[in-house]
Order: sequence, then C-alpha cells, then structure tokens
Amino acid sequence: MNYSVEWTDEAEKQLADVWTHAPDKDAVTAAANRFEFLLRRDPLAQGESRGGNDRLMFEEPLSVYYRVDPVNRTVWVISVGRSS
Repeated sequence: MNYSVEWTDEAEKQLADVWTHAPDKDAVTAAANRFEFLLRRDPLAQGESRGGNDRLMFEEPLSVYYRVDPVNRTVWVISVGRSS
C-alpha cells in the first residue's frame, strides 16, 4: 500500500523559490518528481533518519526534510532546499 505525500505551504514556497532561481529548472522538476515517487512507495527506507519519523533525503539538486506518519500512511514534506 502506498503513502500519500503532502507538501506544507512553506515547502511548496521553498520549492518554487529554488525552481525560479535554478539554472537547470528541468533538474529541479525531475528531482521533485523522484521524491514524490520514492516517498509514496517506502518513505522510511529513503534518506537519513533525523529522530523519530523525521528524515532528510537528497536528490540532486534538492534536499527535502520530511515526516512520516505510518499510522495514516502519510508523508509530510516540511522543507525543501538546494542540496549543494
């Protein structure tokens, strides 16, 4: 069973800002799509643990900080930034 992926308003704003200023917008779009794909499938197997159900994941040129709610099978993307 897949997870649903929800982006906080702040994470969406951060992603839009990174995309707007990116020299390679296609790479940002591809990374965001890859995050969605991987987080829907198995979010606890991705990235690095940050305590509890919080995790940090990198997919060039982005990084995302997210929280997994295994009971409700939901992933909350909390923040987005450039990975380098």
